[in-house]
Amino acid sequence: MDADYLVVGAGAMGMAFTDALTDHADVRVAVVDRRHSVGGHWLEAYPFVQLHQASAFYGVPSTLLGGGQLQQRGPEEGLQERASQAAICEYYARALDRLVESGRVEFHPATEYLGDRTVVSRVSGRRWEVPERCRVVDAHYLAPSIPAEKPPPFAVDGEARVIPVNSLVRLDHAPRQYVVVGSGKTATDACIWLLARGVDADAICWVRPRDPWMMNRAVVQPDPAIFLGMVADTMHVAERAASLDGLFLGLEDAGIMLRIDRSVVPTMAKAPTLATWELERLRTLENVVRHGHLRSVERGRLAFDGASVAVAQDTVVVHCAADGLKYPPLVPVWRPEEITLQAIRSGFPCFGAALVGYVEATRDEDAEKNRLCPPTPYGNSTEDWARMTVLGARAAQSFSAEPDIQEWASRVALNPARVAPGHPGSAALDDARDRLAAHAPAGIARLAELAGVATLRQG
Repeated sequence: MDADYLVVGAGAMGMAFTDALTDHADVRVAVVDRRHSVGGHWLEAYPFVQLHQASAFYGVPSTLLGGGQLQQRGPEEGLQERASQAAICEYYARALDRLVESGRVEFHPATEYLGDRTVVSRVSGRRWEVPERCRVVDAHYLAPSIPAEKPPPFAVDGEARVIPVNSLVRLDHAPRQYVVVGSGKTATDACIWLLARGVDADAICWVRPRDPWMMNRAVVQPDPAIFLGMVADTMHVAERAASLDGLFLGLEDAGIMLRIDRSVVPTMAKAPTLATWELERLRTLENVVRHGHLRSVERGRLAFDGASVAVAQDTVVVHCAADGLKYPPLVPVWRPEEITLQAIRSGFPCFGAALVGYVEATRDEDAEKNRLCPPTPYGNSTEDWARMTVLGARAAQSFSAEPDIQEWASRVALNPARVAPGHPGSAALDDARDRLAAHAPAGIARLAELAGVATLRQG
């Protein structure tokens, strides 16, 4: 392959990087993916899934996903639309067409990267090599696992009926009981889908190893007054927090964080967004099992460490327990052997990958690129979430100090904190900016203490 870059992975991060790079540099890029097309895990996701965040925050920097439309009806009327699985796959297919038509990108589906600058087709067996000058881009470092592609993390007796969440739409008869296994967004989606199709709340058993904190979707919107106002409120709460639990309880009082059961203080903080209407429906589910991780399923019985739970003999167990987020060690984005795509601004991987693509196109020295784009982890525990927020804020300080990056980022809808050129402004936006300036220094410092990263440089 005659390429300047080999991008391994055509999911969200690989596509965002490739789009930004080729938009700002005259280079040739070969993109490979083991799947049959672009779009990553969305190609195999359950059919009723939607983005948990606004469509504008997802995709490639050159093309707005969904056109920035507001929802016109339903319980989220007035909020930004959230694309469906089908819409996301179509969007990425069109993005690929544009990239290939540019003459600078070639795509090799059903192809594996073997290392040592070698790739192989999973269909024909043909092998290719890329030249030594070609930079390898690992766009698979944070690739999620999904139930459709990963077996359940518990033993299954042959007579028990266990299905991945994808198979809910293919059921041919109704069992007396459903057991939903998982604590995150996939599990909440499965519960809400079942309730929306008339399943009685009492017929759903939710195995929830950890209770999750989730963000109120109404305050994570691509309106700068709303988004910057949420960040300002977060910093205000943080500067006064006496503990991590106190931080999240304060964020709940401020309308930023949500929890399903107010009698339980959650320990999980991956913090996807959730709408208040979804929260109300989830709270109707009273049969919640909290015995830790499920170890095995038999017909009529769920087994945990030190406990078991009886269920109906014809129960359908819905596997939602794959690792949607990954937590590998943070590594420098630019290393001699490869470029490793990671989140930069906390919680927004598409923007991070696009930013890396822009910086790769406009800077020469890897040390300078790494200074501008230090990686940020995903949240998991409450401590992880605080660390993510601190490191993401410091990264934003680094890249935002560069005038050209700041100008580019202001034009990219993937950037949740942007104020677009020509934005009319408002009193609410002025207030949000003033409050953010007032509370951010002390808020970040306190979050760093709570997260155990206070010794890092203070931007």
